[in-house]
Order: sequence, then C-alpha cells, then structure tokens
Amino acid sequence: MRTTPETDAFDRGVRPVLQIVFPEKAEAILNFRPDPKLRARVEELAGKSTEGRLSETERAEYEGYVRANKFIAILRRQARRILVSAS
Repeated sequence: MRTTPETDAFDRGVRPVLQIVFPEKAEAILNFRPDPKLRARVEELAGKSTEGRLSETERAEYEGYVRANKFIAILRRQARRILVSAS
C-alpha cells in the first residue's frame, strides 16, 4: 500500500495503542486472509466499479471494504515493525 500524508498521520496516531495490543498478535495479523466469500464479493464489486455499474448501495458497501483494506494494511505495517524491532 502506498503511503499518503493521511495514512502516515493515521499510522502515527494509532501506533501507541497498537504497540500495546500487537506484540502477541503480530504474526496473526500478518497471516490474516479474508474468507473466500468475502474476497469474491469484493472482487465482484471492484469489477462493477471499474465498469461504472455499481448501485448506490453497492458503492457504499465497496467503499466500506476499501476503507477496511486500508486499515488492515496499516495494521500489517505496524505488525511488521513490531516483529522487526523484537528481533
């Protein structure tokens, strides 16, 4: 995931909390994969978005998945940092 000023700021803002929660869970965060049904739904919505065929409800759903994906990417980046600093 490419970083932006917004993601960098969010990252810095949540880092202290994540350092409390993550040490025992960093590996699990890095190994997390969404279930196949969810991945299929996101791929379906992504395709419809590319084609300009999303309904308003689908667009809202897709935007929620995009935000969740950004959040998970930030969690993974923090988990990697924690594992690197622990070794």
